[in-house]
Amino acid sequence: MTAAQLDNPKPNPQNNSLLHIENLQMHFPITQGIIWKKQIGSIKAVDGLNFQINRGETLGLVGESGCGKSTTGRALLQLYRPTAGHVYFENIDLTELDAESLRQMRRRMQMIFQDPYASLNPRMTVGSIVGEPLQIHGLATGKQKQERVQSLLEVVGLNPQFINRYPHEFSGGQRQRIVIARALALNPDFIVCDEPIAALDVSIQAQVVNLMQSLQADMGLTYLFIAHDLSIVRHISDRVAVMYLGKIVELADRVCLYENPLHPYTQ
Repeated sequence: MTAAQLDNPKPNPQNNSLLHIENLQMHFPITQGIIWKKQIGSIKAVDGLNFQINRGETLGLVGESGCGKSTTGRALLQLYRPTAGHVYFENIDLTELDAESLRQMRRRMQMIFQDPYASLNPRMTVGSIVGEPLQIHGLATGKQKQERVQSLLEVVGLNPQFINRYPHEFSGGQRQRIVIARALALNPDFIVCDEPIAALDVSIQAQVVNLMQSLQADMGLTYLFIAHDLSIVRHISDRVAVMYLGKIVELADRVCLYENPLHPYTQ
């Protein structure tokens, strides 16, 4: 699909759906040999997912380590190109977009990674980190970019004067706020939150979750919130999907799922 085809999306009956996922698969090959590599099998990290994420909601995605949660999040954003299946963002099939069209769409989709220590370049200042998306997409330069970055820092609860500091000068919670500010730079509609509080102290986790909920209310954001802490997922999510061995085994309203789980794995 080219940029011109973005104006003619495939119809989608799910009117309130921001994302609609059909038969999503992500398989990683298992190879044998050093020089002449031969595929002898595959790891089915994600194996035939079908679900939707409604506009303005938070869908929690839970499951044990290695079940395919993070791979799913990356496949939705096309950081991993799916082996098969379709990901419709406002009826546009992301899996069929060419590189330039996908680049345009990525302005509306962002990701918050788990480790705030590894996801920030230690050689860049906070101003450069948060302002990088603006520069890449040609949305702001010079003083305009600086003002936008300072505004974003203020939105996430950091001092706007921190723009010339480096990541090592901040605590884990502050670093994750910088990551969130960077994710908000392009005014996205959808954010994949890949265990965004797992690497933080328990005392800081609630502050970050409350910040994310506040931002969602103010900016109309839609979240896929990936986690293994069920108490956090219950607090922040509208609906919860339970993942096991690459498949979603149960998806329900958070109250229904916690009070009356149906699948044996969920129980």
